[in-house]
Amino acid sequence: MSDFVVEHAEQVRLAAERIHGKVRRTPTLATDLDAGLRLKPECFQVTGSFKPRGAFNAILALVARGMRPTGVIAVSSGNHAQAVALAAGSVGIPALILIPEDANPAKVAATRALGAEVIQQGITFANREQRLREVMADRGYVLVHPFDDWDVIHGQGTAVRELLADEPELELVATPVGGGGLLAGSSISAKAHRGEIKVVGVEPAAADDAYQTWKAGAIKSLPASPTTLADGVRTTAIGKRNFEVMFEEGLVDEIVTVTEDQIAEAVRVAWSRLHLALEPTGALPLAAFLSGKLPKGRAGLLLSGGNANLQTVATILK
Repeated sequence: MSDFVVEHAEQVRLAAERIHGKVRRTPTLATDLDAGLRLKPECFQVTGSFKPRGAFNAILALVARGMRPTGVIAVSSGNHAQAVALAAGSVGIPALILIPEDANPAKVAATRALGAEVIQQGITFANREQRLREVMADRGYVLVHPFDDWDVIHGQGTAVRELLADEPELELVATPVGGGGLLAGSSISAKAHRGEIKVVGVEPAAADDAYQTWKAGAIKSLPASPTTLADGVRTTAIGKRNFEVMFEEGLVDEIVTVTEDQIAEAVRVAWSRLHLALEPTGALPLAAFLSGKLPKGRAGLLLSGGNANLQTVATILK
């Protein structure tokens, strides 16, 4: 085991201690889809996705270091927004979230309900980073990045840490990949547990920046925010820290892509057969499993969330 893995696995362990009692220890489920398959349904998590793991760790770590900010700010399509709102509110810090105008309305409403100030007017995927810098300069708030932040990465790694504590003999772990925070953290936990475990990221074929990056050995960006059912992975490029973990350190073995039809089929299977209310992003690893895209072996699928647009799900199920 490399010094890099040892160092970062220790930070994941500390993150697990820090966020204990703030997030749920989601179950590990067996399924009749395959006797060796295990599911980690983060749709059961606080706010309905894995995101509070990283958000709580980042904000609680700031406070523990004596760096209590006057406020925190984030940019998100919804799941990270809710997580930051919840984590900031738990320690009495104001949260401001920039959410694109075309984001899932249910996620926007939930973010506001958790006490965050939300700015949507004029925010698009194309301009949100520029607007973020402008608002940060105006308010003086501290950024909680959705994926390119070590505290966030270590917090996200606690999910697979739990999965492997429940099922130590798994041979493969698969997670969705957008910006790469979940996959990077998961790969740290997996390789610290046993170096031979294969770690696979799954993304839509329509949003294949991580796949292109894996093949090229350098960060590749999409020219514009992609159109996909999996709205939680509409990032145009993975983060620099995530690239370091996943590809420079070689902790991710493979990136696979799935089609929109395969994502829709995974949502249908999740809702109708597994009775799991997954959003399309959360169903990405299941889509890869059902379509035969994953390597052979006893697999654990991290199903990242369930904050679905119900109109989209209704269309898929119909």
